Amino acid sequence: MDRGPPPSPYGSRSRGRSGRRRAPTHATTRGGAPTGAAAGTGGTVTADKTLALLLKGYAWLPGLRRDHPGDGPLRTRLMGRPVRVLHGPEAVAFFYDERHARRHGALPGPVLDTLFGRGAVHTLDGTDHRARKTLFLERLTEPAAVGALAERVREEFRAVVGGRRGQEVHLFDEAALVLARAVSDWAGLPGGDRAATDRLARDCVAMVDGFATPGPRHLRARRARARQEELLSRAVIQARESGAAAADTPFGAVLSHREADGSLLDPHTAAVELLNIVRPTVAIAWFTAFAAHAMSRRPDVRRRLAQEGDRGAYAVSFAHEVRRFYPFVPFLGALAPDGLVLDGERLPHGTMLLLDVFGQNHDPELWEEPYRFDPERFLRAAPHRDDLIPQGGGPREGHRCPGEDVTVAVLSVLARELARLDFAVPDQDLRIPLNRIPTRPRSGVRLVVGA
Repeated sequence: MDRGPPPSPYGSRSRGRSGRRRAPTHATTRGGAPTGAAAGTGGTVTADKTLALLLKGYAWLPGLRRDHPGDGPLRTRLMGRPVRVLHGPEAVAFFYDERHARRHGALPGPVLDTLFGRGAVHTLDGTDHRARKTLFLERLTEPAAVGALAERVREEFRAVVGGRRGQEVHLFDEAALVLARAVSDWAGLPGGDRAATDRLARDCVAMVDGFATPGPRHLRARRARARQEELLSRAVIQARESGAAAADTPFGAVLSHREADGSLLDPHTAAVELLNIVRPTVAIAWFTAFAAHAMSRRPDVRRRLAQEGDRGAYAVSFAHEVRRFYPFVPFLGALAPDGLVLDGERLPHGTMLLLDVFGQNHDPELWEEPYRFDPERFLRAAPHRDDLIPQGGGPREGHRCPGEDVTVAVLSVLARELARLDFAVPDQDLRIPLNRIPTRPRSGVRLVVGA
């Protein structure tokens, strides 16, 4: 178990690897019913830690585990609920077994009203979830479709950023525009001029940027989601009435999708799921800024990316390392079903299970020198499904993010394009604050193209 110091200042710590894989400490199942055997005792924090989360951000959960060690899941409270913290590959497999974790009712209303949307696939369980998930798996994992989206992103990036010789570019903002334009075209979203697509980009950024905080950012996120849900709901109604949507596009697939009971998605839910294709794609802007940050710190990495061919493995390894090393998702949550026994303890009703994503992606028992940026670690060995979890774990048919293939492919393309771009990095504040969720370099990464 990682007992080291929290990563502050970010990325400056380098730590050894124990080479050990922890023994399972979570529940097992017997006869299909949740149960478990005592495997150790975790630390206990009796006070509610909601304020500490808001103040400490990404460092909160790894720090809590460090300060309250134990062999089993950490016990604490969050938003008035009892919480058990899970960590490690075996815990990932447990967390993504639907017998042990429920998504319905797990996400707080403020997160639904900003990030995911009411009625989203993320809130479903069992048959309903599997039926809805096919909509995403069929469109976001097929290699030809993923490649087509990545190629659109490449073309937009060259047009938007590559043509700005002698100018300063705010990479985060420009990447969001590039991604929104590419995914809107690829998904077959109807109509919409350039101004509307750019508004979509800003709204998707606002949804992600404001989901985890009170105050003005959160209010902007709510308004952005409400605006885009209304626009897309109208587009769904009009397309169904006219029959104009192309069946081979994600937009057409959402319109014609049938639920487990055979019904079509209502216009609002269809709009929610369209945003759950577009918004995560636009969110690759965060990883793009992190990629530029890495290149500014590691010129040798940039040179290798620039020299590699378009189908080389190094850019994919670089994309994996960006997703592992840089902070994006701090943790994931689900509800324990009534009667679940975890490490010999029958969990109280309403217990929240938290999977420590950021901590696991920096665990020295899994990653050699976890605070060293090293793309070659993924050339030496492909990432194991439940070790690398920046976008969740478990089988892709479960609650793992279906857009992971898109993220890796698009980020690989953008990494190559950035590395080959003639740019300089002017003086700016590139620090990455860990107390902000989601975080990014404070400057957004400013580049001078053709310098």
